[in-house]
Amino acid sequence: MWDYCHGRGGYEIAERDDGYVAPSGGPVAYLAGYKNWPAHQKEAIKFARGKVLDVGCGAGRVPLYLQKKGFDVTGIDVSPLAIKVCRLRGLKKTRVMSITQLSSKLGTFDTLVFYGNNFGLFGSFKRARWLLRRFYNMTTDRARIIAESNDPYQTDVPCHLAYHRLNRKRGRMSGQLRLRIRYQTCATPWFDYLLVSQDEMRTILAGTGWKVRRFIDSDGSMYVAVIEKEDEKS
Repeated sequence: MWDYCHGRGGYEIAERDDGYVAPSGGPVAYLAGYKNWPAHQKEAIKFARGKVLDVGCGAGRVPLYLQKKGFDVTGIDVSPLAIKVCRLRGLKKTRVMSITQLSSKLGTFDTLVFYGNNFGLFGSFKRARWLLRRFYNMTTDRARIIAESNDPYQTDVPCHLAYHRLNRKRGRMSGQLRLRIRYQTCATPWFDYLLVSQDEMRTILAGTGWKVRRFIDSDGSMYVAVIEKEDEKS
C-alpha cells in the first residue's frame, strides 16, 4: 500500500502452510472508494452507528468513508506503514495495534467493523470466543459488530478440500488457515486466519454475549454478519 501510494506498483502474496500461494486483491482493493465496494459491504455498513472502531483498517477505506459521513471513527492496524497510509489519506484517529491488544483503554465503542474478510483476524475458535467476551466489555449496550467472512465450504478446488481434511486431522477448524504474507523480499511471521460458515459463526458466538442479527450475502462465498449483544432490543 505504501509503495502504491508513492507510485510503485506491486502485489502481496499469501502463502499457506501446505505450500499453496495466491496473490492478494492488490492495493486497489485496499484503497477502493465506496462506489467500488461490493454490494454486500455497501448494505452492511448502513448498520454502523455511534462511535466506530475499524479493526484491521488497512489503507483506511472504511474509516475514511465513515469519517466523511460524520462518524467518530478510529482505525487500527498491526502494520505501521498501513497506518501511515491512513494518515496520509486524511484519517484523523489511528493506532498501530493488533486485535489482541484491544481493550477498554482505547475507549468504548458502539460499532466494531471487520471488513476485508477480517473476521479471520480472530484466528481460531478459542481465541475468537476470548476476544468476543473482551469486546463485550469495551462496547456499549447497543453495540454492533459488522464482520465479513468467507464460507470455506463453498469451493470444489481439490487443494482447498484437501487442506480442510488436513486441518480436521490436526484438530483445527476446516477454514483455519495458517498463513504468512510475502512482499518482495519481506515476509510476515506465520499466523492463523479463520474462515467460517454462517453456522460456524453462530456456534462461535454462542455464550459470548453476542448473536447474529442478520447475514448479508454476496453473489459468492463472502458475506457480512451484523452482530449485536444478546440483550439488544430491536
